[in-house]
Formats: sequence, structure tokens, C-alpha cells
Amino acid sequence: MPKQKTHKGMKKRFKVTATGKAKHRTANRGHILGKKSGERKRRLRGDSVIEGKEAKNIADALRPCL
Repeated sequence: MPKQKTHKGMKKRFKVTATGKAKHRTANRGHILGKKSGERKRRLRGDSVIEGKEAKNIADALRPCL
């Protein structure tokens, strides 16, 4: 049976916390920031957290490197 491989794209974008949640960088913070308000950019500053079934799918894709 072949080995399960880590999904390299997900490895770069997600980190699984100790409780099984997935952290990722908030969208819309990469470029074209001049037209966005300061309040909007402050709201997007922190990392977002994914819970539940989606977090489990992400953890399964990252399994070999965990």
C-alpha cells in the first residue's frame, strides 16, 4: 500500500492547533490595500480559525507531517 503524502499547498497555508482547529491567514490582506479602510484592515489583521468538519479534513491532508 502506498504511503499517504502531505498536501504541500495546505502545509503552506494552514497550521493545526493542539485542540484540532485549523489556523490560517485572513483573506484580502495581500495587495490592493490602499482602497480598503483602516478599520477593515485592522479586522483582517489576525489569523482566522476553522473548526469542525473542515478542520478535520485539513488535519487529514496534513497528517504525515503532524
